[in-house]
Amino acid sequence: MKKIYLLAAAGMMMVSSCDLDINQDPNYPTKSDISPELQFPSVISAIADASGDQMFNYGGFFAQYFEQMPEANQYNDIAELNIDESKDIFNRCYRNLYAGALMDIEDIKSKTTNTANIFACQVMRAQAFQLLVDNTSETPYSDALQGGSNSSPKYDDGKTVYEGVLKELDEAEAALNGSDIITMTDPLLKKDLAQWKGYANALRLRMYLRLFDGGQSEYQAKATALVDAGNFFTGDVAWDVFSDQEGQFNPWYQSVFRLTNNHCAAYPIVSYMEATADPRIGYAIKPRSSDNTYVGQFPGSKQEPKIVGTSYKNQDVSAINYDITHSMPIYLFTQSELQFLIAEVYYRFSNNAVAAQAAYEAGVAADFSLRGIAGADAFLASAGSWAKAANKLNQIYMQKWVALFMHDHMEAWSEIRRTDVPALSSHSALEIVADGTLYTPGELIAPAVNKKGNNNIAMSIPYSSDSRKYNVNTPSKARQVTDKVFWDVK
Repeated sequence: MKKIYLLAAAGMMMVSSCDLDINQDPNYPTKSDISPELQFPSVISAIADASGDQMFNYGGFFAQYFEQMPEANQYNDIAELNIDESKDIFNRCYRNLYAGALMDIEDIKSKTTNTANIFACQVMRAQAFQLLVDNTSETPYSDALQGGSNSSPKYDDGKTVYEGVLKELDEAEAALNGSDIITMTDPLLKKDLAQWKGYANALRLRMYLRLFDGGQSEYQAKATALVDAGNFFTGDVAWDVFSDQEGQFNPWYQSVFRLTNNHCAAYPIVSYMEATADPRIGYAIKPRSSDNTYVGQFPGSKQEPKIVGTSYKNQDVSAINYDITHSMPIYLFTQSELQFLIAEVYYRFSNNAVAAQAAYEAGVAADFSLRGIAGADAFLASAGSWAKAANKLNQIYMQKWVALFMHDHMEAWSEIRRTDVPALSSHSALEIVADGTLYTPGELIAPAVNKKGNNNIAMSIPYSSDSRKYNVNTPSKARQVTDKVFWDVK
């Protein structure tokens, strides 16, 4: 069954993603022949592919899970923040989301009056625009997806887009006809409308917190009410259609499996999991062969001679365990992330430490379970203990960072920018190499070779060069990788 869904989605992606014009109907020449029932998997596939392939890759570097393997060069630019529009790292995501998912949603909505189908489409539309904003902040929205009537849609600011899709989502849910059921092919949530409502609420919660931390105080009450109601999805929201066979691999693995000497583990994630004796470390990180220990690569250090020449073994670091990724699902929302968001709301807004602890521990346990790793209870009684944590909010954020590793790197990077956790070390890579006592395990480290200069890490993605080429309303000022998105005001 997975193979059938994968091939169907891949076929739909071929007809929905081939045009660079985000307003051009992606379903030609057979638009009228494609039913919503068959079209919906291509929507999910396009969004999942954007999140689970290119965003998964650069998000893994920006969240400091990945680093460039010393003997390889594929991702030097990402590791060293040598990123601008000419690097084209956002183009495929841009096409998949606009010419693929979002145009297909418009097409489906034009063919059906089924309110349950429309609601599911609006949930996916919210997820797609959330991803776009979290990458570039401004993005085409109010003028977009109008076909030939507007080939150069204006860019809206991120707050307008966030609030716009949230309003659309509320309206679509309010319009639900109690007699309508989801009739579209739905490998994601199996046509379970309650699960789709729970997924919508989780997306609302994620976006409410970003709006609140972006300065919109009214979203505190909205987040609190949402958590108090407790109507969220069960399990994980996972695009689980891949298999361990070339051509059917997870898309990130499909894109890197011939380049599997490129990724090694980054120093921050290794240092934190080692310091907390976290049994999950061996799930996605391989011990180095020389002494069976875990050693992470300093960010952006591959071409830094002063690091290469020290006692730090730059040429002998821990590789990423690609074996777990062959048929790995793309996680659009994990249960562990949801529980950590709930814990945050209880602790920050409701002054309910008991409920916060319960959600925090559920988040840790859900991640252990998802990885198939035993020992959650022991971990929660030791380094992961809520009671022993001096800064409980920081504990929530740090364990969320760990839980998103190899599951959802885009969200990990976004949450780092929103919360400033893990914190960015005030010391350079060279200083930390010279004196390890300056470093607190888990802190982010500015790349040793940093093309943007200063103590910078990635804060956003430059606009798509496809947009620059085809849309005259692309903002004239190029977005820098160090520019912040609208909700990142700290």
